Amino acid sequence: MLFNSYEFIFLFLPIVLLGFHLIGKQGHHRVAIAWLVGASLFFYGWWNPAYLLLMLFSVLFNYSVGVSLSNTSGRKLLSKTILTIGVSVNLAILGYFKYANFFVDNLNALSGTNLILNEVILPLAISFFTFQQIAYLVDAYRGKTKEYNFLHYCLFVTFFPQLIAGPIVHHKEMLPQFAKDAVYKLRSKHLAIGITIFALGLFKKVVLADGVSVYATPVFNAAEAGVMLTFFEAWGGALAYTFQLYFDFSGYSDMAIGIARMFGIRLPLNFNSPYKATSIIDFWRRWHITLSRFLRDYLYIPLGGSRKGRVRRYINLMTTMILGGLWHGAGWTFLLWGALHGFYLMINHGWRAIFKSRNKTKIGSFIAWTITFMAVVISWVPFRAETIDGAYNILASMFGRNGLSLQIRLKGNLGGAESWLIEHGVKFDGIFTNEYINNYGIVWIIGLLLLSITLPNTQQIMRNFYPAFETYIGEISRLRFRWMEWKPNILWIILTSSMLIFTITTLTQVSEFLYFQF
Repeated sequence: MLFNSYEFIFLFLPIVLLGFHLIGKQGHHRVAIAWLVGASLFFYGWWNPAYLLLMLFSVLFNYSVGVSLSNTSGRKLLSKTILTIGVSVNLAILGYFKYANFFVDNLNALSGTNLILNEVILPLAISFFTFQQIAYLVDAYRGKTKEYNFLHYCLFVTFFPQLIAGPIVHHKEMLPQFAKDAVYKLRSKHLAIGITIFALGLFKKVVLADGVSVYATPVFNAAEAGVMLTFFEAWGGALAYTFQLYFDFSGYSDMAIGIARMFGIRLPLNFNSPYKATSIIDFWRRWHITLSRFLRDYLYIPLGGSRKGRVRRYINLMTTMILGGLWHGAGWTFLLWGALHGFYLMINHGWRAIFKSRNKTKIGSFIAWTITFMAVVISWVPFRAETIDGAYNILASMFGRNGLSLQIRLKGNLGGAESWLIEHGVKFDGIFTNEYINNYGIVWIIGLLLLSITLPNTQQIMRNFYPAFETYIGEISRLRFRWMEWKPNILWIILTSSMLIFTITTLTQVSEFLYFQF
């Protein structure tokens, strides 16, 4: 069941929301939580009921380990042993389902063996609920949290707005909110805020992300098939995917926050205009914020962080980003993507160490933004490509391997400049006249670029009503133009209703969110 489907919008969400509040307002809070847990398990089982057993085992196992850790405080060796067992079992389950086929295929390729492993189907959201529970176990070991109520723990793991693709929530961030009586009463304020955020997210996904996807998919498919792409075709496809992924994930993040807010629950901010970043460090404080927080707190810092010298710091950065890449998928393309960002971060930290006292001018900030954005676009190519060869074909074309190509209608209309261009390898047979991208694609790319770097994001628009809590203090900045901020008035009712109606009427074909595959 998808957030952007009719059955979710018109059946599942209203039924679950009304049921939760009708039960809760009678004072039956445990029953209301049980209702929400049952609904979340149904939501998860909609794709493949068989994997409900895996989910339930994971929840029961980690709850038991968490209780054991809470009961062994002060006995460090025993606690550490229990934590090691708990984390190892989680990683073993994740490793089998996500990496077994990848490992066997590469072992056969390297050693010439013919090991056969039946294809292992990746359970939905296994990366997210595994990491969330590992964080819980580590926090329990450190004495930062504890949970003795199994029903509450089930809710912490399975709460459906954040179950499938995050954010990765800490126990202490969500569970205390359900202890408040106000959560169980349906409030028009929460409903209005939640519906508005949900509508904005749905629009981003259905209209913007799915709209530009038609200009990305053919280019990447052509690259996988070995088609010789031109410079503009390759850049057009890469940029189209850059904005498809941006608005797809931004849309999902908004919808998750909006749905949770309808229940009176605030989730952590997970997406904060990452294409406005002026450095890769800044980018990772804005993109998939809760994942980067997890990698920092539970991998980078335990490896030593920046405490053991500059060389060790760079090794830790590269290790963290490579593992972060593999977290996204079992493939050399994801490893390459992670390694690229590890390399970017090494350069970024090195640059800051050398020029730490230099103040940025407006021109300097623009140059920094341009370099950061182009680096991110290049890195999205292996992230999207199915194979290394496909990624290479696009990247090589982006760097001019197949030359430049201008519109064929310009031929004969450039005077003396035409012969000069032809002499220098420019062709007149490409981008706007073939099947991969056209004039409309260019309009989409330019339009979405302007939307992503000039307009305020959803959290800024809704800032006065605290739609999500800040993962990092002060990250939701105030708007310069206060008239753009959301208010519960007739104008916003009309805008939200119009956006929702328009988006729902365009739901001709339901598509999965891109992060569902991770």
